[in-house]
Amino acid sequence: MGRLRVLHIGKFYPPHMGGIETHLQTLCERLTNIDLQVLVANDGRDSVEEVVSGVRVNRLATQFAVKSASYCPELVAKIRSTPADIVHLHLPNPTGTIAYLQSRHPGKLVVTYHSDVVKQRILGSLFEPILQTALRKASAILATSPDYLRSSASLQPHKSRCHVVPYGIPLDSFSQPDPAKVASIRQLFGNRLIIGVGRLVYYKGFEYAIRAMRSIDAKLLIAGTGPLKTALEQDIRDCGVQDKVVLLGNIDNSEIAPYYHASKLFAFPSIARSEAFGIVQLEAMMAGLPVVNTSLDSGVPFVSQHGVTGLTVPPMDADAFANAANAILNDDVLHARFSQAARNRVANEFAAERMVTRTLSIYEQVTAQEAYKLAA
Repeated sequence: MGRLRVLHIGKFYPPHMGGIETHLQTLCERLTNIDLQVLVANDGRDSVEEVVSGVRVNRLATQFAVKSASYCPELVAKIRSTPADIVHLHLPNPTGTIAYLQSRHPGKLVVTYHSDVVKQRILGSLFEPILQTALRKASAILATSPDYLRSSASLQPHKSRCHVVPYGIPLDSFSQPDPAKVASIRQLFGNRLIIGVGRLVYYKGFEYAIRAMRSIDAKLLIAGTGPLKTALEQDIRDCGVQDKVVLLGNIDNSEIAPYYHASKLFAFPSIARSEAFGIVQLEAMMAGLPVVNTSLDSGVPFVSQHGVTGLTVPPMDADAFANAANAILNDDVLHARFSQAARNRVANEFAAERMVTRTLSIYEQVTAQEAYKLAA
């Protein structure tokens, strides 16, 4: 009985930060009983092969990038030469998809469909025929929520091969904080804290949380970096909330848990379906934080459910966001109910081990005619 060989193709891999990158790392580090390799782009012009926490990661030299799509000249040859039984492709990834198709790799194809191409509409329309070619070849397509599977036009022709496999997180990493670090954060910023985490990009909608702070008696901490930093700083000044909003800059994922535990509420004001899920919602919920999120037609409201683990408001509505935040912050009974339900939901539905078990089950299905060692 041989070991299953799986090649994962992504855009990047940590320490390059992002939700897909975090998922890829969490999944690959736990697929321990298969022969696994990861192909991604490097941030620079050199190729680097390394082992990261037991995972073989090949970061390929990037010649140039267009709209966050990296062109790696070696990618086609690397895919073609890899003796994988399964190629697991993480989308959206236009250059990775084209390279996979050009490689004519003979292995089974499994796709994790993280998101549609949303903002780059011209690129998305040009990419759609290529995407459909890849999806037709896939033996299995993994959607991260039933909501996204239902709302993605690109997936509708392939629903018979789609499976819902939500993201999972390592529970202990976010449920057991360092008490000294939590106390230090509260001493620095206060005890009535709201935390938001994410890249400072358009679809995160942080400007609406900032505007909401005009009528919230609390302090908002935003952890992340990105191209909208200067614009958000201007929003803070324009709203007169310099004493109530702090841009923390980048905080490594290994250091974020104490900020969750020091806070009372998680802000997730995303405004576009580029926000397909929101892994940081899971992290905050496991730390016991109720969530105020938005009613996007994506997986965002599937993660934290309205009236169960927090409150869901319309996107781009600062007043509604403020009302929801105040309702939770000012009602200790409601806060406690949401907090416990948040922990329970993540523990029961979104543990990393559950995600791995579901993924291995898909691998078993697509290789049913072969005998591989697949036990986790």
